[in-house]
Amino acid sequence: MPKILADADPASGRPPLLEAPPPLPSRQELLNALQGKAKDGSPLVQTDPNSARDPAEFDLLIVGGGATGTGVALDAATRGLKVALVERDDFSAGTSSRSTKLVHGGVRYLEKAFMELDYEQYKLVCEALRERATFLDIAPYLAYQLPIMLPLYKWWQLPYFWVGTKVYDLLAGKEALESSYILTKTKALEAFPMLRADDLKGALVYYDGAHNDSRMNVALALTAVSHGAVAANHVEVVELIKRPVDGNPVPQLCGAICRDTLTGKEFEVKAKGIVNATGPFTDGLRKLDDPSAEPIVAPSAGVHIILPNYYAPADMGLLDPKTSDGRVIFFLPWQGGTIAGTTDTPTDVTTSPRATEDEVNWILNEVRRYLSPDVKVRRGDVLAAWSGIRPLVRDPSAASTAGLVRNHMMHVTPSGLLTIAGGKWTTYRAMAQETVDLAIERFQLEPTVATSQTDKVLLIGSHGYSKTMFIKLVQHFGLETEVAKHLTASYGDRAWAVAAMARATGKSWPLFGKRLVGNYPYVEAEVRYAVRREYACTAVDVLARRTRLAFLNALAAAQALPKVISIMQDELGWDETRCKKEFDDAMEFLTTMGLPATEAIEYPVSAASATKAALDSYVKKGLSQSFFTSDEVEAVRSAFSKLDKDGDGSIPRGQLENLLVQVGWIQAQTLKEMAASRSDAWLDFNLNHSGPLEFNDVLEVLAALRELRASSELHTSLAAMRDRLPGFKGRLSTERSGGGV
Repeated sequence: MPKILADADPASGRPPLLEAPPPLPSRQELLNALQGKAKDGSPLVQTDPNSARDPAEFDLLIVGGGATGTGVALDAATRGLKVALVERDDFSAGTSSRSTKLVHGGVRYLEKAFMELDYEQYKLVCEALRERATFLDIAPYLAYQLPIMLPLYKWWQLPYFWVGTKVYDLLAGKEALESSYILTKTKALEAFPMLRADDLKGALVYYDGAHNDSRMNVALALTAVSHGAVAANHVEVVELIKRPVDGNPVPQLCGAICRDTLTGKEFEVKAKGIVNATGPFTDGLRKLDDPSAEPIVAPSAGVHIILPNYYAPADMGLLDPKTSDGRVIFFLPWQGGTIAGTTDTPTDVTTSPRATEDEVNWILNEVRRYLSPDVKVRRGDVLAAWSGIRPLVRDPSAASTAGLVRNHMMHVTPSGLLTIAGGKWTTYRAMAQETVDLAIERFQLEPTVATSQTDKVLLIGSHGYSKTMFIKLVQHFGLETEVAKHLTASYGDRAWAVAAMARATGKSWPLFGKRLVGNYPYVEAEVRYAVRREYACTAVDVLARRTRLAFLNALAAAQALPKVISIMQDELGWDETRCKKEFDDAMEFLTTMGLPATEAIEYPVSAASATKAALDSYVKKGLSQSFFTSDEVEAVRSAFSKLDKDGDGSIPRGQLENLLVQVGWIQAQTLKEMAASRSDAWLDFNLNHSGPLEFNDVLEVLAALRELRASSELHTSLAAMRDRLPGFKGRLSTERSGGGV
């Protein structure tokens, strides 16, 4: 058992264990290093009298902290180069956290390779399959193999896809995962019960990889820092610095002016070479280098949605190889939910991409095509929806008629800006290796190790990891099993350090590990660990990229927000102005994750007083009021106010029936008949709401009524009464329900 329990929280009542690993530098120490200072902020002194090198100068300054940038930083650092990395937002804040979560060889590219006799596509598949194996080896707790089903509805598809998946297995060679196999119709429905059975002939199952993308990205950054790199998030490049070089008519890049976006402080970073790894924002940095540079990025939006876990088995995904418009869509279990996507549409480059309602509905319609009619695919079951920008690129060295590059592209400008763009998560390591090779040649760097080492470098958290580690966490800390499994799968052997920061629950079980929000295994200790050990600087850093709550359930993330801010206030000493800014910024961010952009609530007096009730009010408005027109809401509010005799914002449970009658939703006589007959439909919503009802509770009950599938008499009666509701226009939608966004 690795004894890495540094930073045990004193409030936990447990002493830390011995043999803790040395802590990584603090963010302030990293900022000092970027400025050419020692850890304590004093100037660096050249200790080698025979060296003419400026001790403040880096070999490489990497701009961009996504998968590519952190991959380049790790590759360069493990070769002995002096490396700096800056990211203007957070590690994985952009495209790298918004992927399909697959580590795949590209089974659809293989089809193109053979159908179009495209050797380049074939080489891409072979490279991706090799990198897939390495990916799973170096981060065993974050990446795993996943069986993916291809349902077959025509007999000719069986031999066609069987040959394709077997070639896919064959090309992987010794790095192959489990072998693909055929399922009969009966076995396919046993494995994926919610699949549409009509005309189903059988299914093929093949294996690919999956991972937790932003946790992987953070692990890459932390591993690079552990190998000597200086990587700082929330630091942006505002200007590139050039100097004349003898024998070169073009001034060469030698550094950049950077700004700490949290404090506004600007400083210079010196470097022999600069790598542009900014993904969709590639052209912005290229224009800082050369204002006349032609754009090379063709941004494409890829939208994904998260559905509840009952939409798919916990251990198998589904691939629709040809959607209604010829695209490919995946349907995968991920982090306790079901991820569905993606789209592929031209878009503009923005720091806050959003999924449109049309894109969400397109994905839902594709899901409906493959699921049983018994599974009602509802808009309201969408727990989160996000858009990521793919940086498809054109090689500026190619002719003007050249199309977009299929994989990734590297280009060096006359002034020495090395751009790496394109590619995908699976091949990030190979891209980084090629980039560092080119940088060493172009900038005449002197690595202590000649070749890339990253195919053998385990990422932080992997060294002491085992699949049964969660059992020891349960036994040692008294954590819930679900929480212990989550910590193991998110932090690897560093889960011990996270658990050591957990505080007592005050319950007989679990003993430690207070959850941030119900139904999700994220605990308060993760916020402390993210701040102390993973460079989390904002509430969004925690909700979206250290934990994945914002991606799994935007409403749950909003509910957890006050607690996250309160903990970060304690850790970082925030004042109330900063707390309010964090609250507002996080709520704005969550609207890009699918949270309804309804009337915002005021920030409470203090983070500690940001009660769950206050957030519930915001969240329920977004959910319940989206079912109704403004006139309908006001009609219900008016009736509610009349029944709220003492003005405490609630009505007795027994007044619900009177409210339904007052707003014209149901006749008094029908209500009596329903109660007398003990209608199942009446009991369904009657028994689920005990105690006083607040206004939003009433809205939820009314929304539930719209989902009733009772007798035709009841349905007809309800429909007739609802038509008399003031302001009602036409048939009411039953799509938005189910606790989603």
